[in-house]
Amino acid sequence: MKQLRLGPLAGLFAGAGVLSWGGSRLWDALGTLPSVPLAAPVVLAVIAVVLLATALSIRSRLRAQRERRPGAKGIEPLMAARAVVFGQASALVAALVAGMYGGTGVFLLSYLDVPPRRDQAIYAGCAVLAGAAVVAAAMFLERVCKLPEDKNDRGNAATAA
Repeated sequence: MKQLRLGPLAGLFAGAGVLSWGGSRLWDALGTLPSVPLAAPVVLAVIAVVLLATALSIRSRLRAQRERRPGAKGIEPLMAARAVVFGQASALVAALVAGMYGGTGVFLLSYLDVPPRRDQAIYAGCAVLAGAAVVAAAMFLERVCKLPEDKNDRGNAATAA
């Protein structure tokens, strides 16, 4: 499984932002721009909290296992792999959604004097921040679940090449 990288996530965010900004301009010129739902930042924040709670739980269980505490529960490898896949998928979707709301928010910045549009810009900004929190929590979860590299495997690979 490949590790998450900030570059592709930032590219996805920027691409979705540019397309959303252009789409917002076009949609506003043709009619009424759809509103940014209040639920958008809330749902992203809940996902970030779930990812963070999962990472902290796995980290504490791994620490207890490493310290050989009595009654310590280990982590099944498949459970850790599923958590990492959930984190990676959440990070990709969050980057896309945050970019979409970011582009809409940038478009709405020119209408801050209109109270409903100002509220929409605030919701969009909160969605971008919550999306960044999802990405950060997913990267932390991935770091917690990463296996330590085996020093013997490195040496054998270097001598075999």
